[in-house]
Amino acid sequence: MSKPVMRESAAESAVPARHARMPRHGTWITYAKIAASVVGVLAVSITAVASYAAIDLLNSVKPSVKLESEEMLEGVPDIGAMEGGLNFVLVGSDKRPEDGAFGDPEEDSAVLNDVTMLLHISQDHTHVEVVSFPRDMLVNVPECPDPEDPSSLLPELYDAKLNEVLSWGGLGCVASTIEQLTGVQIPVGGIVEFYGVAALSSAVGGVEVCVAEPISDEYTGVNLDAGIHTLAGMDALQFLRVRHGVGDGSDLGRISNQQTFLASLMRTLQSSGTLGDPVKLYSIAKAVLSNMTLSTALQNPVQLVSIARTLQDVDLSKIAFVQYPTAYTEDFGAVFPTESAAVLDAALQADHPVAIDPNATASTDFGTVTDPNAQPVESVPPETPATEDPAATPAPEAPPAEVLPGDVTGQTAAEVRCSSANEG
Repeated sequence: MSKPVMRESAAESAVPARHARMPRHGTWITYAKIAASVVGVLAVSITAVASYAAIDLLNSVKPSVKLESEEMLEGVPDIGAMEGGLNFVLVGSDKRPEDGAFGDPEEDSAVLNDVTMLLHISQDHTHVEVVSFPRDMLVNVPECPDPEDPSSLLPELYDAKLNEVLSWGGLGCVASTIEQLTGVQIPVGGIVEFYGVAALSSAVGGVEVCVAEPISDEYTGVNLDAGIHTLAGMDALQFLRVRHGVGDGSDLGRISNQQTFLASLMRTLQSSGTLGDPVKLYSIAKAVLSNMTLSTALQNPVQLVSIARTLQDVDLSKIAFVQYPTAYTEDFGAVFPTESAAVLDAALQADHPVAIDPNATASTDFGTVTDPNAQPVESVPPETPATEDPAATPAPEAPPAEVLPGDVTGQTAAEVRCSSANEG
């Protein structure tokens, strides 16, 4: 695939962007969006591995990619110890698997990052933010090492669509672009491919989803009555592919829909005993790691185990899924960050938890709806080890949350929201 043309400014672009229309391979590209969301849940939900499986898992991991900001980890004997915070960039590529199940890997593939997520783990481990960036968001791309010739640099791009960056400069360039956009350093990341979501949803025994009214989508074959459904395997995959049948039918609507799934998956993992079951942890990690490429700093499975143990006690209400705030261009062919993005960026830079205005999500055309029958969900408090000193210093409390502006949408893992249908 040829690389995007370098542009001096948005005004010089001769071809208008097309946000509202699915690209030629859009039906298959959505698999990548789903898979990258799974990676986010993997990191958030502690689906790492038991140490006895480390060798097998290491053999499952694909070749690594080194990020420029990995140097900030130098001198740290074990990044999995998580003595501070950490940021991951999570990317979903639309590259077709070699088995041809999703189209000809030579003819139908384009290496686009149709999912880009930033997972932020706080310094004190009391809160986590998972930020989803729309695929058609216009961004400036810094100089990046050429993946085909690391000794040379690719030039800057201006007002490029975010989902072009992976094909332009690889995972490292995506990380550098998000670093420049948000102002936070990203030392670790990964690229996930198609099969992760089906395998993960099956490994946890299915995920409950709430449907506010019947969803019928001919593009994905999803037909769900109103109510609660437990989805696993390809059924879960199809649900997360839905765009035309939910919200406003856009990529933004699909992000909101996926957030409801991820929140439910997180609740499932905390309530089902999965996080304390080495066999389940292994099967989940195996399912995901077999379908992703990790940056070099995450190649040691022991690091993943330690990160998992750090995250396992994060309160569900402190795990926030946030959609990066954007507005449409005049021709509705792309989106661009709003002024509210600066507030979210500042919260990430300052390591502050965020609070999402519930009216923001409820009032959008692409949003989801609150389940009127849902009961409040609380995290299960961790058991106190018998050997723990009662006089020991208590766990730190999260600082006051940064209340995000009214156009920033999302939800916490404790919230039960339902997919809202449209006419398709």
